[in-house]
Amino acid sequence: MKFDSNWLEKATAEAYELLLTLAQIPAPSGKEEKRAAFCLDWFRNAGVEAFVDDALNVICPMGDRGDNPLVVIMAHSDVVFPDLTPLPLRVEDGKIHCPGVGDDTANAVAVMMAAKYVAQNKLIPGETGLLLVVNSCEEGLGNLRGTRALMDRYGDRITEFISLDGGRNSIVDEAVGSHRYKIEVETEGGHSFGAFGNRNAIAYLASLIDTLYTMKVPDMGRTTYNVGTISGGTSVNTIAQHAEMLYEYRSDVREALEIMKKHLMAAVEFYRAKGVEVKVTLLGDRPCSGDVDPLAKQALFNRTAAILNRHFGVEPGHSSGSTDCNIPLSLGIPAVCLGGFRGSGVHTREEYLEIDSIPEGIGLALDLTLQYFE
Repeated sequence: MKFDSNWLEKATAEAYELLLTLAQIPAPSGKEEKRAAFCLDWFRNAGVEAFVDDALNVICPMGDRGDNPLVVIMAHSDVVFPDLTPLPLRVEDGKIHCPGVGDDTANAVAVMMAAKYVAQNKLIPGETGLLLVVNSCEEGLGNLRGTRALMDRYGDRITEFISLDGGRNSIVDEAVGSHRYKIEVETEGGHSFGAFGNRNAIAYLASLIDTLYTMKVPDMGRTTYNVGTISGGTSVNTIAQHAEMLYEYRSDVREALEIMKKHLMAAVEFYRAKGVEVKVTLLGDRPCSGDVDPLAKQALFNRTAAILNRHFGVEPGHSSGSTDCNIPLSLGIPAVCLGGFRGSGVHTREEYLEIDSIPEGIGLALDLTLQYFE
């Protein structure tokens, strides 16, 4: 089913204003309450059936009869920035400048507009129902909580999964898994002069980091590691009693993740054997792809690629990434991740979106949605 191009032209102005409003609402991962409440009110005012679950997903069920197959089309509401006050926004030179405007607020707006189009035109999906979702906790330490909750609620009824997030030149259909940890070191510390010779937690943490960075990554797929933050100590004249870091490793091969875990734990045990207290807390566990039926996976990719090509004239390739698709892919469900907007500066305070790409992104979301309607 094709959408009415006249509707898209009229809806673009509304989508622009919606984007300006939504982009300024703070939404760190796990604290998306304000955006969820706004989206729920907007959906209901637009005549779209919707509800918010315990994970702060805003879910619009269409043709859900309780036992029929379902397809998910989603975009996440959270941003990487910790702001709890309105995010700074300005419009100039044909661009909307705002942290998180492209990742992933614009795509959330596209999903919202697609839901409104379906409701306004009283469209009914076929045998397979649809869930249009503005989901939570995709970024950072959100650990994909929103998608996990969605899969727990609907289980194996979900047959395909589309996440609007990212660019238009490739389609993510393979999951990059990761383990994320907070690692804390405790020592006796003391006064830098009076207790000189006591063990320093910062020194031991630094030594542990150096050990982790000597590892040769497994020779399978692509594997990376990173220490993202470090903190600790009390003052310049205090031997640090406490130091901690955030550490992650990633891979698109499940076995490589296990090898990285063994190396980490071996390094930790080495320092524990020295009498140093090392505490390891798992903060995030994003799974790699499971056993996805190759024919079903390719079929979803081909349909998605054809829609991208029709809109933008691109021949997208396969790619891997860490996205909301990790969860369905790990469960053997075909899933793809892509986006339709133009901009730059993702995950920086300088992020911007090109205004003239707004109808392009909405058009993509509409076509992806309407392929499931007769």
